Amino acid sequence: MLEILQQQYDWIRAVRENLFAFMEEIPPEKLHQTIPEFGRGSIIRTHAHVGDSYRFWLGSFAFRKINEHKDIFVDEHADVRFVRDRFAEVDEMVLRFLNEYRDRWSEPIVQDESWQGYPKAPTPMLLFTHTMTHEFHHKGQIVSMARHLGCPPPADDRLGGLFT
Repeated sequence: MLEILQQQYDWIRAVRENLFAFMEEIPPEKLHQTIPEFGRGSIIRTHAHVGDSYRFWLGSFAFRKINEHKDIFVDEHADVRFVRDRFAEVDEMVLRFLNEYRDRWSEPIVQDESWQGYPKAPTPMLLFTHTMTHEFHHKGQIVSMARHLGCPPPADDRLGGLFT
């Protein structure tokens, strides 16, 4: 099971790399331009939020350190390199999570109390699934924001790019 989940995460990283490459082509002012109807208001903040979600659920929550979690702070000077660096940290944390729970995918991670209405005792598999689907939800918002700002993304909804 561990190998399958690692492969799945590698595919997600490949898709994320395509998004990073696209974002590097977007002018910095558009990465930071606020579009209130989408995501976290801007492309760069939305993508940083995705990294934050991995950090919270698979790092802080899964290791019972909710009170130690600090959100990624994105200021007006943050660029794609900044978000890439945060995701490098996320990648290390995901590997730590996968190794920690390698044989316990259905074992509840019991917290003292629920967090903002989320389950009090989710399983590692639920947390892993949640973070991945959450990333793709926001990826859709990011490419919609880019289109709205006049930066149409390349087509990347095909499997071909994952197997090269």
